[in-house]
Amino acid sequence: MQPISRYRFGELVDEALDRLPPELARLLDNVVVQVRDRNEQEPSLLGLYTGIALTERGHDYTFAAPDVIAIYRLAICDVCRSEEQVAQEIAVTVAHEIGHYFGISEERLHELGWG
Repeated sequence: MQPISRYRFGELVDEALDRLPPELARLLDNVVVQVRDRNEQEPSLLGLYTGIALTERGHDYTFAAPDVIAIYRLAICDVCRSEEQVAQEIAVTVAHEIGHYFGISEERLHELGWG
């Protein structure tokens, strides 16, 4: 499909974040979600969590730079045929990367259907 605009893609990411269960959203701390076009090292990657998972943060976790969840616009558009599919893939990718923030492994996320 033709890539959707950065603006519209950002709106869809915001909508996916707004649909998070409130009890999970309240636990997000020191993490930002960014829209990027592609991952340079792995261009087909849909999303990437970079940071220190919540389960790894100790008592000395202070003054740390925010963790980053990157959602890759062009890679997601590459695997979708409609804006509806893009919205669904964004929702899955956001949930997947937030799972990593909470310390859930790649394998477990796939088992749970968030792969």
